[in-house]
Amino acid sequence: MRYLILGGTQFVGRHIAEAALTRGHELTLFHRGQTNPDAVPYAQHVHGDRDGGLEALGEQVFDRVIDVSGYLPRVVRASAEYLADRTQHYTLISSESVYREIGLQDAIDESGELARLEDETVEEITGETYGGLKVLCERAVEDVFGRRSLVIRPGYVVGPRDHTDRFTYWVERIAAGGEVMAPSRPERLVEVVDGRDLGDWTIWMADARRPGPYNASGPEYTLSWGLLLNRIRYVTGSDCSFTWVDDAFLRANKVELPLYEPADGSGADLHFDSSRAVSEGLLFRSLAETIADTYEWSGRRGVDALATGPSRDEEAALLAAWHSSVD
Repeated sequence: MRYLILGGTQFVGRHIAEAALTRGHELTLFHRGQTNPDAVPYAQHVHGDRDGGLEALGEQVFDRVIDVSGYLPRVVRASAEYLADRTQHYTLISSESVYREIGLQDAIDESGELARLEDETVEEITGETYGGLKVLCERAVEDVFGRRSLVIRPGYVVGPRDHTDRFTYWVERIAAGGEVMAPSRPERLVEVVDGRDLGDWTIWMADARRPGPYNASGPEYTLSWGLLLNRIRYVTGSDCSFTWVDDAFLRANKVELPLYEPADGSGADLHFDSSRAVSEGLLFRSLAETIADTYEWSGRRGVDALATGPSRDEEAALLAAWHSSVD
């Protein structure tokens, strides 16, 4: 089939693009040519700004469209309308940030209450507006394509080529050894999905023209922070030790640890139900494989070279303050 990906040269989009090529599809990537322009060499690359520049695609038609770069509802709606008669099926990569989180609750499935923006014309993407904007992007696609649309809502996507370095931080930091500042309690939950697994499944679902929204987080078992960090320690052969620092301390010191979200006042973990996606074929490679491949890809850069997380000096100062507060 002929696939068009809006984006496709960075992390999630690149894994989706490579999955499409692996399945033998003919692939076109539409992007501005600014991020990894030489990525995915076996695809046709069309350069342009999707905000008003889709005419660069000419008269091409496609069997499937996958939108991995849709963040503003106005732009997503314009893309969907432009491509409505040029494709059979449109997939939007959304986010689990679309859900409105209210107090204690069981695992959030696709029927969960969605976030709302007081001003739906806002186009500034912040931590407060991101989820609501994604909701409006989903609505735009569904308005235009109806059941010819697929919405995928991943949580934290991890693994090789992750430019955010959120998972990479923990791999690099633990591999370096010493005393590691760990968040809250070992039994707190964390959910991740390898970008390669997400990419493979996205193409599988688009091939089949599946409709509707799907959460897409893993693994298929309950993953705790203690299990995650100890698995990283084992895979990297580290001799590190963990010091678990509570949420109150993290908030008071404005510490942001990658992948970690402090619990709300109820102490409840936020958990998303991806059983619907699993029932439709979403598979998860082993956590050990994701860790090992991330470590190899990262190239032992060290945490001070990463895009996120405290530096070694910042971590040492915070650990000293923590020990002083509990002694």
